[in-house]
Amino acid sequence: QVQLVESGGGLVQAGGSLRLSCAASGSISSISAMGWYRQAPGKQREWVASITTGGSTTYANSMKGRISISRDNAKNTVYLQMISLKPEDTAVYYCYSAAFSRIYWGQGTQVTVSS
Repeated sequence: QVQLVESGGGLVQAGGSLRLSCAASGSISSISAMGWYRQAPGKQREWVASITTGGSTTYANSMKGRISISRDNAKNTVYLQMISLKPEDTAVYYCYSAAFSRIYWGQGTQVTVSS
């Protein structure tokens, strides 16, 4: 089992920045990758970024150039740094981890970008 707890969401003006955190606990050694999805009101959940245990990163085109995913292995934490935020980035951001051939989800953190 893997437990994920996100933090760092909030209200920010357009053009602003936020850094989301996702702390993992439980069977950490079984995690092969972690990342983020987001879900805007009335829309499907959308993949945002991922990072493997080896540090390889991948980003969605919709946010590429404005986000950076990183991890602190000592803290078992993954971060999503977001800059130049736009109102259309408003969504609940969910952390996920891949472990034991399944996906674990955090509870989500709200990001609201005002115009």
